[in-house]
Amino acid sequence: MEAEIARIHEESSAEGYWDDPEHAQERMQHLASLEADVTEWRELANRAEQLAELAALTEEEEDESFLAEIRDEASGLERRLADVRLRLMMSGPHDRRDAIVTIYAGAGGTESQDWAEMLMRMYLRWAERQGLQAEVIDRAEGDEAGVKSATIEISGRNAFGLLRSERGVHRLVRISPFDNAHRRHTSFALVEVIPDVAGEIEVDIKADDLRIDVFRASGHGGQNVQKNSTAIRITHLPTGVVVSCQNERSQLQNRERAMAVLQARLYDLEVQKQEEETARLRGEHITAGWGNQIRSYVLHPYRMVKDLRTEWESGNPTAVLDGDINSLIEAYLHHMVGRN
Repeated sequence: MEAEIARIHEESSAEGYWDDPEHAQERMQHLASLEADVTEWRELANRAEQLAELAALTEEEEDESFLAEIRDEASGLERRLADVRLRLMMSGPHDRRDAIVTIYAGAGGTESQDWAEMLMRMYLRWAERQGLQAEVIDRAEGDEAGVKSATIEISGRNAFGLLRSERGVHRLVRISPFDNAHRRHTSFALVEVIPDVAGEIEVDIKADDLRIDVFRASGHGGQNVQKNSTAIRITHLPTGVVVSCQNERSQLQNRERAMAVLQARLYDLEVQKQEEETARLRGEHITAGWGNQIRSYVLHPYRMVKDLRTEWESGNPTAVLDGDINSLIEAYLHHMVGRN
C-alpha cells in the first residue's frame, strides 16, 4: 500500500503527467483514498496499543467496571480494523468503483427463481450493513415466486472490489417450500458483478448496433408501477448483450441508466476476452458463466455454507443469507493475493 502511494507520488511529479487531466485526476483520487486508509489503519493500531496498556493497568487495580468499558471499545475497534483490512486488500484497477450486480435464476422454474430472490435480498442486506447505497434498477418477476433476474446498483467505497468475490454460480440445497411432497431440491443462480465505468471509460457503442424496446414497468406481484410504457430494454446486436431498466419514472431516465449498464457490460466483456487470451497463452483454464460454481448453501439435511474456492465454511447459513458475508469476502481476497 505504501509502495503504491510512493509510486503515484513519483508519477505525479513526472513531466507531462497532467497532459491527460482525466487520468491524472482519477489517480489523485485513488491516492487520496489510499492515504486515508493508511492513516485510519495507523490511528486504529495506535488506539489498540493504548487499550492494551490500559487493560493491563486496570487488571492490576482490579477495576471491573473500567475493564468492561475497555472490552466494549476493543470490540468496536476490532470491527473497524477488519473493515480497514478489507479495504487495504483492494488491488484491482476498478476495485474502488461502484458495482452492478445481476442475478439470474437457473433452470428449475420457481425453485431457482425463489433462490435468485434470496440472493438479491442477501446483497441488499449486506449493502445496508456496510452503509452502501443499493437500488434495484431492474427486476423480472418469477412465474409464481421469486425473480427470473434482477439488477442492483451498489454505490460506495470499494463496492466492486468487495463484491467481485461473488461472481459465479451459487448452489442451494433445501427442502422445497413449493413441493407438496417435501422433497429435497437443488437450485442454481448465476451472479454477475461488473464495475460501473460509465462516464469514466469510453466504450464505442454505435447507434446502428442497438435495438431499443419500450415496455410497461411492473412491480412485485405484477402490479403496474407506471401506466405509461417507461421501461427500456436495449439489445446490443453484435454481442447479444441485453440490458433493461424500469426503476425510474421517465423513459429518458431509464434509457440513460440502461445505457450506463450496457457500457459497463461491454467493457467487462472486453476485459474477460483479454483475461481468457492471457490465460490461454499461460496454458491456464478459465471457466466462465454457468460452469463456474463457487459456493454451496445447504439447508437440509444439514446446515452449511461452503466456498469452493477458498474452503471457507460456516454452519450458520441463516446469518450468511441475511447479509453477513464479510468473512466470505475476506477469505476470497486473501485467496487472491498475488494472483491478480
